[in-house]
Amino acid sequence: MWNIDLTLLDVGQPTRAAYAEAFRDVTGRPLVQLPQMAGRTESEIFFEALALNAPGPAADDELLGRFNQQLATAFGARRGTLTKQGRLMPGARDAVAQVGRLPGVVQTVLTGAIRPNAIEKLRAFGLERFFDAEIGGYGSEVYPKGAMLLNARSRAGQKYGADFSERSTLYVGDSSRDMEAARIGGSRSLGVASGRSSAGELRDAGADAVLDDLADTAAVIATVDRLTLTGD
Repeated sequence: MWNIDLTLLDVGQPTRAAYAEAFRDVTGRPLVQLPQMAGRTESEIFFEALALNAPGPAADDELLGRFNQQLATAFGARRGTLTKQGRLMPGARDAVAQVGRLPGVVQTVLTGAIRPNAIEKLRAFGLERFFDAEIGGYGSEVYPKGAMLLNARSRAGQKYGADFSERSTLYVGDSSRDMEAARIGGSRSLGVASGRSSAGELRDAGADAVLDDLADTAAVIATVDRLTLTGD
């Protein structure tokens, strides 16, 4: 399982613009202060944004649902800007392509982004074909990432008739919260220090292995192979 933002790609500018537009449309208030987003789900970000940006509508599931709809619309309207204002992280395309060729590997994503926006991001950079998006975990689910990981493992097991155990499941992410989610969700973890968490912070959060980035494809393959096949 791969995290998307700051692990595989960076589309922070259009993402923030879409958040501001959707927040204003749903609450009638400007988004003056955006919470920290690294390793968090859309529901976590939205409810904290409500608390940070002055009193307004009651924070409930109905409001979150309307926000997610508006966020998908606002982000979709910016699909033409994703490659112009964003970038692939170093080595990301080769990493997912080569990992996908390993025997017995099934790749999907586990991301805080809602599903429509996650697919938009992957499609913009030509990455969608490497993943089984059907079994992935998305911020559309009102669960923390650890629970999302458990749900994704269950879906994968049902679809492929395989036991995706803790020793055969790997989550690749860039934040300390990603590493914590892997531990809670029963997965090995590979921390990539390409986001806002340093290599030391990733290790402290429980990463089973840490790489500075995905640029060294051979190192990525060797690490994935070691963590998922031998269980060392």
